[in-house]
Amino acid sequence: MLDRAYHPQCRATSAHCTDAAQQRKRGLTLFALAFGTFCIGTSEFASMGIIQLFSASLGISIPTATHAITAYAFGVVLGAPLITLAAARLNRRSLLLGLMALFVLGNLLSAVATELTLLVVARFISGLPQGAYFGAGSVVASYIVGPGRGGSAFALVMTGLTVATIIGSPLATFLGQLIGWRSTYGAVAGLGVLSILALWAWVPRSEALKGGPVVQELTALRKPAVWIMMVVAALGIASIFAVYTFIAPIVTDVAQLSPGWIPVALAVFGIGMTLGNLVGGRMADAHPSRGLLVGYATTLAVLAALALGGADAWVLMAALFGVGATTMAAIPTIQVRLTHFAPEAPTLMGAMNLASLNVANAIGAWAGAVVIASGFGLLAAAWAGFVLTLLGLVLFALTLPRAPQWVPG
Repeated sequence: MLDRAYHPQCRATSAHCTDAAQQRKRGLTLFALAFGTFCIGTSEFASMGIIQLFSASLGISIPTATHAITAYAFGVVLGAPLITLAAARLNRRSLLLGLMALFVLGNLLSAVATELTLLVVARFISGLPQGAYFGAGSVVASYIVGPGRGGSAFALVMTGLTVATIIGSPLATFLGQLIGWRSTYGAVAGLGVLSILALWAWVPRSEALKGGPVVQELTALRKPAVWIMMVVAALGIASIFAVYTFIAPIVTDVAQLSPGWIPVALAVFGIGMTLGNLVGGRMADAHPSRGLLVGYATTLAVLAALALGGADAWVLMAALFGVGATTMAAIPTIQVRLTHFAPEAPTLMGAMNLASLNVANAIGAWAGAVVIASGFGLLAAAWAGFVLTLLGLVLFALTLPRAPQWVPG
């Protein structure tokens, strides 16, 4: 079936159906999927890099400006289940195209927002398609790479998001510093149009990618293990956003570096996320619990180092790399566990995984803003992340012995 999806004219006797050609088409499909997540990640993370710019432009404080970031996260949380269920019967290819069109619209509206309320609404719209895109993209990626590699397939889709933190977000932040924060969202909208073209050209038209009954997806939400895993994800991954949301002021006000170092700090964080994601994908396929246990435990140590020594530029950069790497190592494990808890609803589980990560976005940004506004200083955001990650690790450890058993992959 896979061969026919890529080469409808292929037959067993055809001399033109080479492994190299099949591999190239698979690679282009995976690239198209990852490029979409690259666009999404650039939009999400660049907002944190330009928070000082749009807060000053709109005449609001940085803690108040986090409302726009939180609105994006709520858009993801609501859009993930609602869009996935509403489009349950839609072919995954068509769904991906529609989601990216909505993403482009949201970012165009962000670029022209003239006050905080309009920006909050625009960021909410921008976030709506994210969870469903990752869910549908994970299903397509799993179809491409084959059975037994669920963790790696999800990691491949996530690679676009992590690369966005290395390249997309720093460049978008630099663009915002150079010609204004509105240009950041305008550029992201342009990338979204390119993503639509790539998906249209390279994601195969295949009956294997058609949707299923809504009831089939809904049954997954009746399983307590699914909800427990989502809470574990939201608590643990919140540490990323407790720190990342305030990278810009930490770099300039705490480490006393020039604004030109903000894109560098974002890139360092992103390199850590990318490496952690790739390692986590392999760990998730081999051992579905180790990635989360190791990731969360080491995140605690890195957050403590950041909170205690982040005023030193070298410690700050090392800690940013560490937070990105250790937390991202856990995410493929979360996806594998969710899929095994609810194998009948892979698209919804992928979407709900991303929804839980954006609950983490909202929780982390809120917790960081609370401790900062309370006068504990910018580095106190790392302690807020520490507490949240510790709660997630404890919950996971307490529920792990009662989790259903499965074959890794």
